Amino acid sequence: MAVAAKNVLKTGANEMELVDFRIYKQIGDRAYEGIYGVNVAKVREIIKIPKLTELPGAPEYIEGIFDLRGVVIPVINLAKWMGIKTSESEQERSRVIIAEFSKILVGFIVSEAKRIRRISWADIEPATFSSGDEGTLDHNKVTGVTKIENDAVLLILDFESIVKDLGLYRPTINVDSDTEQISGSAMVIDDSATARKIVKNTLEKMGMHVIEAVDGSDALHKLNELYDKYGERISTELRVIVSDVEMPRMDGFHFAAHVKDDPRLKEIPVVFNSSISDRFSDTRGREAGGESYLVKFDANQFVPEIIRVIKNHIK
Repeated sequence: MAVAAKNVLKTGANEMELVDFRIYKQIGDRAYEGIYGVNVAKVREIIKIPKLTELPGAPEYIEGIFDLRGVVIPVINLAKWMGIKTSESEQERSRVIIAEFSKILVGFIVSEAKRIRRISWADIEPATFSSGDEGTLDHNKVTGVTKIENDAVLLILDFESIVKDLGLYRPTINVDSDTEQISGSAMVIDDSATARKIVKNTLEKMGMHVIEAVDGSDALHKLNELYDKYGERISTELRVIVSDVEMPRMDGFHFAAHVKDDPRLKEIPVVFNSSISDRFSDTRGREAGGESYLVKFDANQFVPEIIRVIKNHIK
């Protein structure tokens, strides 16, 4: 399955495209359909299950590895990872979604890839169910939920979080003791508490006070409160905004477009910090008014780029 062009979304439109895929749970002689999605921007391609090389000693949900045009890719069976028993009759429709985030490629086996959907982030609600509602799935593995036709509910999975929990990569940002210190405040926007904590700790080590927000809507509300407090001095008090892109209710691009259209706030630099590492997102970030687009948890890029952006803003 070819993935549709990812650059047709209007920047700042608060929309996303996602791949709608299914995992069928077998109970007795009946199959129950689980409806899931992942952001198209994180999908490199969708293929039939290739010939896999088994990894001795690996957990059973890691089916093996294969070579995709010179890149060795691990393949995770999502159903097995979630503790779901699937029917052997469904295997003919099974596909591997090759996902890329933070410049890492991983394959995920799903029961079926259905279609590409375009959905407004305003129609996506944060996940609120507790552990055990979907097998081993918990709210930390879901970026949001949304209704589709026939009142069915689609869960948007956070593949990045799954891979991180499997230990395939461990995001960290280190601040050297001789890193230049910066005064003032920064705002960190991310629906992931783990990601916010990593960025917050980094900025605090750089000497900054950090204000947190969980999505673009929450951030706009807090920016208005800061303006009430500082007035015209807000752009000198708030030195930088570091924003994720994928967030329920209001994504990072839509948020940045709001900031840059507001004469009170437009001088505050916005730096996107996202795990989406496709070639379109950097362009979309700049179209939305962002000063920089960083790939999440790139230790060699994050700290020096934040310092560069703030210095340029001061000039």
